[in-house]
Amino acid sequence: MAFIFFFLLYISTIINISSSQSTICRTFCGEIPIHYPLSIDDGCGSSYYLNMLLCTNSSILHFRTPSGTYPVSSIDYTDPHLVITDPSMWSCANPSDTNFAATPFSLDTSKRFSLSTRNEYLFFNCDKNSVLIEPKPAYCDRFPDRCGSACDSSGYLCRNLPGCPSALLENNVSCCSYYPKASESLRLMLKHCESYTGVYWRTIGTTVPPYDQEPEYGIRIDFEIPVTTRCLECEDNRKGSGVCGFDTESRDFLCLCQEGNMTTFCSGTVVFSVAGAVGIGALVC
Repeated sequence: MAFIFFFLLYISTIINISSSQSTICRTFCGEIPIHYPLSIDDGCGSSYYLNMLLCTNSSILHFRTPSGTYPVSSIDYTDPHLVITDPSMWSCANPSDTNFAATPFSLDTSKRFSLSTRNEYLFFNCDKNSVLIEPKPAYCDRFPDRCGSACDSSGYLCRNLPGCPSALLENNVSCCSYYPKASESLRLMLKHCESYTGVYWRTIGTTVPPYDQEPEYGIRIDFEIPVTTRCLECEDNRKGSGVCGFDTESRDFLCLCQEGNMTTFCSGTVVFSVAGAVGIGALVC
């Protein structure tokens, strides 16, 4: 009887802890929606993206990388990507000032994030003796990944900066556009250039490709949405409409339900283990 009592007490404790954990999965940071697989709370979302996003007290979302923490301007889950900004990059606000303390952006690709091929980078006042700078064919304007490694001195974006198209010409600032295949490329370029800025091609949903995109400041970062049978069952309306999460210690999958966490789905069964013994309890959320 004593064992049964302590076993039931243990289950009750786990349910209470699980319940409190499942209620902290915030779905917004400011006006930016937070959904699976991303999260700003422990145990929510996918463990692949643990501690990658931070929501400040002022409700500003930040993205953590090895090179720093950057404000997130938007997240898209249909075409999975987020866009970050870097305050140290050149901007139209000070077009003549290229002496920014720009830190080359880097990404932890082990977290299933990747630099989008829609990114393009503009480098300013580069040392022509150290950087290969030359005009490229016209098609390189929109498909830089198909071109060579030279920094394009006649690229479309250098001639048509978003928001201030003639700023560089008016302030006698040299520019070349470059598509890095890895963050290491940014680091090497910045050794020989005064500053840089990131531009990505944003889909605007009109006309036909490639004219359905327009340039916008920022760095686009693509991410994967891990889809598993357990997560699909957990989110199924017929099985309780849970939220996919994970155990913060073991990183094992959990279905976060209204009244506790399950190892399967909200209207199913959950398995608890106590000192080598296993108990099965049916709980309905």
